[in-house]
Amino acid sequence: MDTAFLSELSRIVGADGLRASTAEKHAYAFDAYTLEKQLPGVVALPRSTDEVAAIARLCHQHGVSMVPRGAGTGLAGGATANDDQVLISLSRMNRILTVDAPNRRLRAQAGAVNVYLTRAAAPDGLMYAPDPSSQTVCTLGGNVANNAGGPHTLKYGVTVNHILGLQMVLADGTILETDLDDVGYDLTGVIVGSEGTLGIVTEATVRLVPAPEAVRTLLAPCDTIDRATELVSAIIAAGILPAALEMIDRTILEAVEAAYHLGLPTDAGAVLLIEVDGPEAGIDRQAELIATICREGGALDVTIASDPLERARLWMARKKSIGTIGRLAPSCATQDGVAPRTKLPLVLREVAEIAAKYQLRIANVFHAGDGNLHPAVLFDERDPEEVQRVLAAGGEILRACVRAGGSLTGEHGIGIEKQEFLDLVFSPEDLDAMRAVRSVFNPNGLVNPGKLFPSGGNCCPHLPRTDNETLLALTKTRAAAV
Repeated sequence: MDTAFLSELSRIVGADGLRASTAEKHAYAFDAYTLEKQLPGVVALPRSTDEVAAIARLCHQHGVSMVPRGAGTGLAGGATANDDQVLISLSRMNRILTVDAPNRRLRAQAGAVNVYLTRAAAPDGLMYAPDPSSQTVCTLGGNVANNAGGPHTLKYGVTVNHILGLQMVLADGTILETDLDDVGYDLTGVIVGSEGTLGIVTEATVRLVPAPEAVRTLLAPCDTIDRATELVSAIIAAGILPAALEMIDRTILEAVEAAYHLGLPTDAGAVLLIEVDGPEAGIDRQAELIATICREGGALDVTIASDPLERARLWMARKKSIGTIGRLAPSCATQDGVAPRTKLPLVLREVAEIAAKYQLRIANVFHAGDGNLHPAVLFDERDPEEVQRVLAAGGEILRACVRAGGSLTGEHGIGIEKQEFLDLVFSPEDLDAMRAVRSVFNPNGLVNPGKLFPSGGNCCPHLPRTDNETLLALTKTRAAAV
């Protein structure tokens, strides 16, 4: 990027819309977890789709790659850029554009914070359902990129189930509009979850749903993680579809309780946080049925929140859980594998065995209802040898999920963290088909290159899948680069 290029970039976004000093770029060198940290070449902060399109045309003309970024709350490195790339931060594009209550639609810019959508719709008795744990800071564009979920995914679905249309800037600056009402291919569905590799989403029209008339929230402590995960399957098998069904283990409980003093049962091996919602009529019967299933299944106790304040207190235990891990270790690597509900006890036992094998401490807090695991590996990234063990343990956790019939990611995406594990679930032909789709939207690979697809540089795609000692040895190369 020469002086002329930077001057033109500054003309597009204004002098206050450019971050070019080393100190300024450090704030964009990483996301919420990924070990790889790298300074972008320059950071541009546009305020409109037209400015994003102008940046794309400039980059296309000069052959410069660009990386879209929201709030940087990602956990797989999908929004990090190299020193020869332009990082396009959409944080200034944060407006709610329209609320169409009669048609239950809302239009917002990509940088709008997730929770702002529900706040804008609340006066009309509506809400935006996807609620990632980082919803008070994560943005709509990032949610679209990773097809984010959240605790209420079990009943309401993930982001793709709530996106009605998108505005996206292609690599050459062309502005594309998609709408689910259009005939033909579902381009909206193709773009959601593509991790910014097809283009830069600048606006989205989302589906709003009625806020529930009644909500009941339960807390069920169990003596062991096995017991808690068995209850998950029992509740679903009874024909009940909770709005949310979360699990928190003792390690997280102790950290949350030490931080917030919520009165949590820290002597429990794990707790289930269960929520049902819907019409007032019948909601108490549903909550009591869940309580009975939990008691008969061996729960130590069952508490039903008596008022909104107590409900908020129980949810605080879940929403603040990852943030409290800083009390336990300097660093945390959160995985995102998925396993069938019935296999959760098996997979979590394997996670415990992996922790023992690599002499690591692993805490668990996750979306148990849909089997989306988030094992949090506690470590110190300043210790290169420990980093090696963390990387190897993370690979084994993903392999355990896939062996159980699950997948590599539920909502965090592939990014740069899981690229080299895609062959566990996709054939070469599958990957070629996906690359062909990318090439239609992004033929020169200028938008978010090096993400999602295997690059051959991060780990060990062709390693025999049971040879974990070799995996541990080979991760030294990646650890040394961190």
